[in-house]
Amino acid sequence: MLLDLFYELAMPPLLERSETRAYTDALEEIALADRLGFHGVWLVEHHSTPGYSHLSKPDLVLAALSQRTSRLRLGLGVIPLPYHHPLHVAERIGTLDLLCGGRLEVGIGRGFSPREYAAFGIDPARSRELVEESLAVLRAAGADAPVFHHGPGFHIEGMTVLPRPLQRPYPPLWTAAVSPETFEWAAREGLGVLAGPFKPWPMIAADVRRYRDAWRHREPPRVGMTVGMLCLEDGRRARAMAGPALRWSYGELLRVTAPVLERLVPGYEHFRELGRFRRLFELGARLRVLELAGLVIVGTPAHCRERLEQLREAGVTHLLCAIGAGAVPTELVRESLECLASDVLPRVREAH
Repeated sequence: MLLDLFYELAMPPLLERSETRAYTDALEEIALADRLGFHGVWLVEHHSTPGYSHLSKPDLVLAALSQRTSRLRLGLGVIPLPYHHPLHVAERIGTLDLLCGGRLEVGIGRGFSPREYAAFGIDPARSRELVEESLAVLRAAGADAPVFHHGPGFHIEGMTVLPRPLQRPYPPLWTAAVSPETFEWAAREGLGVLAGPFKPWPMIAADVRRYRDAWRHREPPRVGMTVGMLCLEDGRRARAMAGPALRWSYGELLRVTAPVLERLVPGYEHFRELGRFRRLFELGARLRVLELAGLVIVGTPAHCRERLEQLREAGVTHLLCAIGAGAVPTELVRESLECLASDVLPRVREAH
């Protein structure tokens, strides 16, 4: 299993920090992770989600990180394709891959916010169609030839996409995956899957089995899973510090996803299954409950190693660690990174 980091650039009231400070802290933490030997980092794209995520242009942040890091894989996690013209996306991918020396990972998805769809004038019922059509354009853009595409959403007549990515035939492609159908589609398309933090682990485990069973490609399947994490030498201290942060983070996740759970739109029917877990969060999202659901990993290095091994055996290949879920002070994030690097990463490398 490979250990990556996951950032949403949250602005929790308990930290009382400015946006400038949040961005500076994240850049410095990620640069530290690069020196410590972590595998990668993933940045989300969200729009108009005050508090929960102030990261609307991850490609700009990755451009900055391309000059501050030398080893980390840099991940777009994910680009909501229905909001963007695929030629613009292809150009961003090519530019970022050149800047980082071929270290880019590309996640795509549909997005899930009715507010975002309304703001960009997109019908969410067309989201699957737009993603599949945009993916075809991205793959065509990776070839050494002009792009010709004629579909219901886009008409492209001989456009040469520049610059071209350094990685050939294309940077690794992933998709956000919530519904079982998306896991099966990803397997058919040869895409890695990025799961969580929407679903409890038992549901994700079943999806991962379905994905791996459907995989028919030469290269091995890739499964990424996002978890809230805090690893410290003192397990009691880790739980005491992580509790308020993780409760706030998952409460904000509920607030952001509530419109989908309450007013399902075509193509998002699977969120109805998740609705039954809503009460879990409304009851306070206590740390123990979040742990039982497999949404967080908090404790000593030994405890974290044990949980990582369970996930690895279930088929998870990349763990996307949201250290403190973006809601603990940067000093604590750094301490946890150091702890993981000294007491967890070596064991993970041996298993890998």
